[in-house]
This record gives sequence, structure tokens and C-alpha cells, in this order.
Amino acid sequence: MPKGLKETSSIIMIGATAQESAPGAFTSARVDLQLNPLDNEVFVVYAIDLDGKTPELIPGTRTETKLSVSTTARTSVGSIANSNVLAQLQTVVQENGGGAVLNAKHAGETPPAMLEYIGIIATNDFFVNVQGVNNVGFMSGNVRLYGVRARADSSIYAALVQSELLSA
Repeated sequence: MPKGLKETSSIIMIGATAQESAPGAFTSARVDLQLNPLDNEVFVVYAIDLDGKTPELIPGTRTETKLSVSTTARTSVGSIANSNVLAQLQTVVQENGGGAVLNAKHAGETPPAMLEYIGIIATNDFFVNVQGVNNVGFMSGNVRLYGVRARADSSIYAALVQSELLSA
């Protein structure tokens, strides 16, 4: 547990889904953690699993499914290069002349065991972001967060909330 935080629950698993509102349209689903800001409650994320729908196989076309989990609302799926993105997955299908290749690029769904945690969500929600590229149908993705609820002292809580909101 990070210094300055007191664990108030055992491990919690939270599952969520996002589906495009239209093929190729960036879509974000807000997931409420039901944290209590009056008690300076935060969610410490230990691991994230991502499961994106496989892009369609379309002759002569590169198709993609992009999926991410972010601590604040986004206007694109983003990548782990963005400070508010905790995890991302990109799956690409490329068909050319009768042969197809599937590539899945993900940024360490579960981090190495030497990391104490992978993120802290200080606001009341997180976001599941999805977007397909060149698919005919709707793309979607599922995520599962593993973590614990914790209580922070007021100065640490204020710093965590401000840092999270400024990372947007």
C-alpha cells in the first residue's frame, strides 16, 4: 500500500464494457466507483485485464480495435504515453492477397510483480474507451480492474485529485 493511504477493503474486481455508438466512432463508457469523497476515499489499482473484440477481416484492408482505461474523460482512446491512461490494447488485422496477419499490441495488462500498484483513482469514476478503424460492425471491449479502496489524509487526497484532474 502506498505511504499515506490506509486500505479499507480487500481486493475488489470491477468489470466494465464499452461499445462503439457507431462503427468507427470513438466511444467512452463512464464507470462509477462509488467512492466517498467526504472520507477521502481512493481506489488503488493493482492490475487491469483488457479484452477487445477482434477486428473484422476485410480483403485488402487494415482493420483495428483500440481499447483503453483512463482515470479521466478523453476525446480519443489514447495510449500509455498519456498520463491519464492506465492501460491500453490495440488489435490490428491486415489482409493482403489472401493472407491475413493479426497483431495484438498491449501495454502490460498486469505489471511486473515488483510494482506495488499501477495507479490510484482519486475521483469517483474511470473510463473505458473504444474505437474501431475500418470495421463494418461495432467494436467493443471489456475490462477488469483489480484493486482496493483506501483512505488518504486530506493533503494527500487533495494532491491526488488535483493531479488526476490536471492529467486530462
